[in-house]
Amino acid sequence: MFIPHDLYRINFNRVSDMIFSLESEWVVSTGHDKSVSWMCTQSGSMLGRHYFTAWASCLQYDHETQHAFVGDYSGQITLLKLEKQTYSTITTLKGHEGSVGALWWDPIQRLLFSGASDHSVIMWDIGGRKGRTLLLQGHHERVQALRYLQLTRQLVTCSADGGIAVWNMDTQREEAPQWLDSDSCQKCEQPFFWNIKQMWDTKTLGLRQHHCRKCGKAVCGKCSSKRSTFPVMGFEFPVRICDACFETIKEEDRTPLATFHEGKHNIAHMDMDPSRGLMVTCGSDRIVKIWDMTQVVGCSLATGFSPR
Repeated sequence: MFIPHDLYRINFNRVSDMIFSLESEWVVSTGHDKSVSWMCTQSGSMLGRHYFTAWASCLQYDHETQHAFVGDYSGQITLLKLEKQTYSTITTLKGHEGSVGALWWDPIQRLLFSGASDHSVIMWDIGGRKGRTLLLQGHHERVQALRYLQLTRQLVTCSADGGIAVWNMDTQREEAPQWLDSDSCQKCEQPFFWNIKQMWDTKTLGLRQHHCRKCGKAVCGKCSSKRSTFPVMGFEFPVRICDACFETIKEEDRTPLATFHEGKHNIAHMDMDPSRGLMVTCGSDRIVKIWDMTQVVGCSLATGFSPR
């Protein structure tokens, strides 16, 4: 029988994530009480607590700088600088349209990776001066686990439908453009359905607005009838592309920059031991799987996914 040495009550509701820092001798935790808390394991005293407007769902911590990254159910990621008895809010990252389900921090390259219920993954260049963000779309369900392999520059992401994606991050990628606002199609200039004045002046019916994933322009359905993958911007599945941009995409531009595998269970958690070439996935189906990755060091993970 396991008897705990010390029992601490840090959160007042379900704990969603927790990290122990040996360097600072702190326990940092997030929970459904909409807070992140940190306490000293030596004295057992609470050092601080910060509240959010939504459930705090996941956590990453930089042990050297004492920065905490907290994802929440509103889709935001908050960066905090933790101190004894105090803290400061550095910034809030906004990019997901659904609750953030997983975070991974790489302190060497200073990159933050996030996965969310909107099926997307975002790479945040925290250390870069330009604050670059890369959008990766290759899942059909919410992303619940991810890990970045520093040695091979590969990102492994897992979703609720059992999908496992391995992204090649050691390649030149482009940021997806911001979607532009317009009252009419930026290709044919036909009005959108809320543009009452232009509809009245031209005696035409308003059209539904769409956006080209390559240029970000607001376009109508007729001017964006094509679909294409565009992996350099993270689109591994066919997405809406305006007719003009479609003509500029070459066949080599469609070469995949990720590989996809089937985990065959609802993956809720995932961890890796690169030194032994192992990956472990845990599912809501109460199944734990151990995956052999010994063949993948320094090469594509596509050859290494076989459950033991």
